[in-house]
Amino acid sequence: MDIWDKLYNEANRVRSHRELSPFIEAGGVGAAILTRGGNIYTGVCIDTACSLGMCAERNAIGSMITNGESEIDKIAVVMGDGDVGMPCGACRELMMQLNKNSGNIEILCDRENKTVKLKDLEPSWWGHDRFGK
Repeated sequence: MDIWDKLYNEANRVRSHRELSPFIEAGGVGAAILTRGGNIYTGVCIDTACSLGMCAERNAIGSMITNGESEIDKIAVVMGDGDVGMPCGACRELMMQLNKNSGNIEILCDRENKTVKLKDLEPSWWGHDRFGK
């Protein structure tokens, strides 16, 4: 199985929309990341009435960091309808800040396994100087 199919399947597997309370819904979007170390971490979105929710991508990144890793190689996001989605600006920013090589993170764009590198979505990112390029 192709790694993109595996990441898509893992993100889709955790995606399951559910209402946790009258204020919180979760699981409408799923994400799966492959680290440089070869591990896969998943996450789901958490939507709240007070706007303090979390995207699936950041949830998966939190799991990765909790497990001692900080370098993403690839990421796939699956929307509520099963289509591939792109990380939002906040998720892109967090990924860029992880390390100096984050611009090389590959992002799945569609079910044909077209990808784009994070640096192509953030060509003028403000933080390069802090890493010493």
